[in-house]
Amino acid sequence: MPKKHNNNKGLFDSEHRILVQGVIDYAIFMLDPKGTIINWNAGAERIKGYHPDEIIGQNFARFYTDSDRAAGRPARALNIASSTGRYDEEGWRVRKDGSFFWASVVIDAIRDDFGNLIGFAKVTRDITERREAQQKLERVQRQLAESQKMDALGQLTGGVAHDFNNLLMIVSGNIQTLKKIVESEPKALRAVHAIETATKRGASLTRQLLTFSRRQSLNPLPTDVSEHIQSIADVLRSGLGKAITLHIDTLDDAWPVTIDATEFETALLNLVINARDAMTDGGQVIVKARNITKTDEPEGRYVAISVEDTGDGIPTDILAKVFDPFFTTKPAGKGTGLGLSQVHGFAHQAGGHVGIESELGYGTTVTLYLPPTDTLCAEESGSSRRGTRARGGTVLLVEDNPDVAEASAGLLEQLGYRVRVSNNAEAALLEIERDGIDLAFTDIVMPGKIDGLGLAKMLRATYPHLPVLLATGYSEALAGRKLDFHVLRKPYEIHELSQALAKLSS
Repeated sequence: MPKKHNNNKGLFDSEHRILVQGVIDYAIFMLDPKGTIINWNAGAERIKGYHPDEIIGQNFARFYTDSDRAAGRPARALNIASSTGRYDEEGWRVRKDGSFFWASVVIDAIRDDFGNLIGFAKVTRDITERREAQQKLERVQRQLAESQKMDALGQLTGGVAHDFNNLLMIVSGNIQTLKKIVESEPKALRAVHAIETATKRGASLTRQLLTFSRRQSLNPLPTDVSEHIQSIADVLRSGLGKAITLHIDTLDDAWPVTIDATEFETALLNLVINARDAMTDGGQVIVKARNITKTDEPEGRYVAISVEDTGDGIPTDILAKVFDPFFTTKPAGKGTGLGLSQVHGFAHQAGGHVGIESELGYGTTVTLYLPPTDTLCAEESGSSRRGTRARGGTVLLVEDNPDVAEASAGLLEQLGYRVRVSNNAEAALLEIERDGIDLAFTDIVMPGKIDGLGLAKMLRATYPHLPVLLATGYSEALAGRKLDFHVLRKPYEIHELSQALAKLSS
């Protein structure tokens, strides 16, 4: 049986003096087997703030946070060091003045020549600055990864959006004709409606992907969000059902913001639908609009539009993923995982950002932070907004895809227009020279030296009184640009085409 080494104080002090002499960047001190501090170096005084006569004789547990002490972490550290010879970790520690710092801690067990535990050597470094630098680097890396992800998704979506939406345009355009043919045949009409619903769903998915990747072509205008939210309140209520109440709380003097009203409505509806799905037993959705100022940001003024629910809340490990495309917690077939992605994309494309807060059992709040604008556009007069160009005029339809041209011409004819078709910009210019054209309706993406946007600009310069309407499934030429022309997004329905043509009236 090993003999106890009772006279160890001289050895202990000698080893300690060699270890700590001249060290000021590290807190180095010794503990007895119970964790009582028995000496103290200059580095410990500098980092932790205690003079030797204030701390020697105290237990080292006082450096831990209240929660760590309650969890027994100091005793656990000594037990591990005693059994394995060494313990190391990083964590929060508390200085004399009550402030916190992030510490790197190493505890070594000290034994005598017979293997008896005679105490511990403890080394602590203040690595708060290193940790903050590491966290900043990780944030930058996450932002870079997010940017690369969105760019890749945008390139993929943009690459297929034009052709895919043209295909949907052919389906959507011909559905209007089929409706008239089968309106007296219920079974066939149900089939047509099913095709129409699927077409709308496909168009919506493409639009949401484009918005998330910030490739959606927008028509941003200065808007009073409080007034706009009130104007679509009935639409929001209709999406909630009877078991959930909607409360709208908006400021009358909320700052105007520059947004695409259609994308804003889609984002708000996505948030309300998500809130509804989080409240299976009913509840309340609160939509707010407030002016706020964030003092920690250079451009800290925002209009904050929030949607708050009283649902189940979102677990912390899921919260960071909710804006990722195709991520959903809903059962299969109940969600695409693109609703919040569209919200995220809309907020950033509008120059703002989006935040989310949630607590299990207490609900979730998603907030759009949109930068204010200085001016608010005057509303166009009711007569000019509602005025409709007289039916019977002649439309020059410029479209290189024959099937899309046929579908679009069919819609125009149902609206009472005569249609002349050109398949490129050069042919369109020759057709206009023949005279008799009341309106030009051109696709943006076309082969040849002049695309639809170039054609529209030429027509405006040469024929300033000729109304021009643009259409596109997707065009890189529109990404991030504000146009002076009205753009109709494919696939469009007959009522959307009618409204777009009406807006061209002066």
